[in-house]
Amino acid sequence: MAVVSLATLVVVLLVAGVLTGWALYGRLSENVTSDEATAAELARHAAERPERLVPDARNVLLIGSDTRAGEGNARYGRNLGGERSDTTILLHLAADRGSAVAVSLPRDLMVRVPACRERDGRGTASARFAQFNSAFSTGGPACTIRTVERMTGVRIDHHMVVDFHGFKEMVDAVDGVDMCLREPVRDKAAELDLPAGRVTLDGEQALGWVRARKSVGDGSDTARMERQQRFLGALVQKVRSDHVLYNPLRLYPVLHAATSSLTTDPGLAGLRDLYGFVREVRGIPSERILFTTVPREPYPADPDRDRLVEPAADRLFGLLRHDRPVPVTERGATGRTGAHGTLAEPTPSPSFSGTTAAEDPCA
Repeated sequence: MAVVSLATLVVVLLVAGVLTGWALYGRLSENVTSDEATAAELARHAAERPERLVPDARNVLLIGSDTRAGEGNARYGRNLGGERSDTTILLHLAADRGSAVAVSLPRDLMVRVPACRERDGRGTASARFAQFNSAFSTGGPACTIRTVERMTGVRIDHHMVVDFHGFKEMVDAVDGVDMCLREPVRDKAAELDLPAGRVTLDGEQALGWVRARKSVGDGSDTARMERQQRFLGALVQKVRSDHVLYNPLRLYPVLHAATSSLTTDPGLAGLRDLYGFVREVRGIPSERILFTTVPREPYPADPDRDRLVEPAADRLFGLLRHDRPVPVTERGATGRTGAHGTLAEPTPSPSFSGTTAAEDPCA
């Protein structure tokens, strides 16, 4: 569901570190759901998982679920074919915690999905070549994690899952997020009726904005993911503003929204666990939080699907595995920004199109 899972992480990472009211601590900690089933399933397949090459680096898989179960989600209609991962982002935190790279994995990407135990536990689905987001529908987070690890060779250390309702609650908790629209947007299905220019999106509008495809831009999933990444950058800036971080009346609703919609691996399931994780990364400057998308192109057998572009995709995954800087070309710019966020002169070496959390959404 678009950008939800990373939005959850952004809020937790940037805000939880300043929590001082321990009376509220217990209440917030109880909100987080621990995903014991996924941990057990991954343990069953421990022998096949990739090695962790840089112990101090961290790789977090962020999953936005399009489930219609839960409070407020039924209004988005039936989900034919079961719950799927509407958005999946691989977040790499450098070992020195000086930078972070968020890599969007298209839901329509054609990949090899391993044999996975089905969500109801009654059987095992055969290994197959299929659309990426079907892994979540078949075997939940465990199957998605195993699919990503097989595709990238990157060891996943943690995972987070969040749904529609949680995303909306977080955006509303910060009083909306400013974006700039080049033209009016009217989409009945997404419940959007927005003017051109600078607008403040509330939770419902933001959800429609990051999920819309046919009514915005060229209608491609590529444009949708770029829009998600720009929205995340704007959300980072909003959460980092003093009137959110240092105002207890604003801070608690944000933390409550973030934690109550969150399902994580046991290693991050308590607020104390999240806080320890947050302390290491909360100082990353916005310009060193990079967003990009895995290199891909239309799948020849079905142009509505994608496939990885090689060797570019393998090069990107190799940089993540070895905790090396990822060169990102800012969209619309001629220079490049590396993992340290400084623009450099163009070079012959390939880079990856993207943006940073410091980018002005109205620039």
